[in-house]
Amino acid sequence: MNAPVTFSNSQVIFMRDERLKAEAAIEPDPVSTLPAAKTTQIIAIYGKGGIGKSFTLANLSYMMAQQGKKVLLIGCDPKSDTTSLLFGGKACPTIIETSSKKKLAGEAVAIGDVCFKRDGVYAMELGGPEVGRGCGGRGIIHGFETLEKLGFHDWGFDFVLLDFLGDVVCGGFGLPIARDMCQKVIVVASNDLQSLYVANNVCGAVEYFRKLGGNVGVAGMVINRDDGTGEAKRFAGNAGIPVLATIPANDDIRRKSASYEIIGRPGTQWAPLFEELAINVAEAPPVRPKPQTQDQLLGLFSAEVTGRNFKMEPATLFDMVGKNEIVKPTLEVVYDAA
Repeated sequence: MNAPVTFSNSQVIFMRDERLKAEAAIEPDPVSTLPAAKTTQIIAIYGKGGIGKSFTLANLSYMMAQQGKKVLLIGCDPKSDTTSLLFGGKACPTIIETSSKKKLAGEAVAIGDVCFKRDGVYAMELGGPEVGRGCGGRGIIHGFETLEKLGFHDWGFDFVLLDFLGDVVCGGFGLPIARDMCQKVIVVASNDLQSLYVANNVCGAVEYFRKLGGNVGVAGMVINRDDGTGEAKRFAGNAGIPVLATIPANDDIRRKSASYEIIGRPGTQWAPLFEELAINVAEAPPVRPKPQTQDQLLGLFSAEVTGRNFKMEPATLFDMVGKNEIVKPTLEVVYDAA
């Protein structure tokens, strides 16, 4: 009987390196030139909390459906308010809460438990944990895992619109950008520094993952509650992204949205605005944005507004403890060279 063959550590390392070199030398499969098997546009919409994403998306998705498109709207904000305007203020059962209840009952989640429709728009809410009881980003990840189990990738929608909270720096909320789960991103902002700060962060995230080999781009910006001061428009120009629509700061819009009225209906006063937005959202190509520095953002506003002419004065120890620092010489021992 032959003795077992043994190898030294150096031989094992050499063989492993040779195997890795051989694998690296294998050419990858050529890029497919066949027509895309799936034409669904998955678009993630980001913006500062309270900037009007839900208002914009409810009216945009409604108009798209009236134009003959099959649209799915998914709320990815823990507040679960994306679909409230679409459903006349009614709360939509969230995927996370429904999944937990069904699991306790030993039942599986069905489409009809979490997805509801109105005039051709299909909508659902991912939801999130209760305050202080979990991570909202982790809730987003769990929600998408449940969607995949329900067959998300096989659904035949023309557009899937994802409503994401943009002013939280968390991997879960950046999931569509980090994992190429969408083709393009849209930011909603206004003429105020905080909403543009959030929009700039989103542009920065897109550019970061593009440098890592990602494919998601920014399709443009929707300026909501525009008061004509122009800061958001200038930001879009500096960042190299188009303005897809400008929604004015109008009292009629405010009153109707507050009473859960869809204003993006064909034939109404505001229909042309959302008709144009629907076309621009569908056709705008994803581009690589140019994120701005903090000073460039502040430069969009007058010095009187931002106070950027203020000169910073360093604090002293006296400011901290009420007395000046006493400098004591140290006793340093110097040894002669041996």
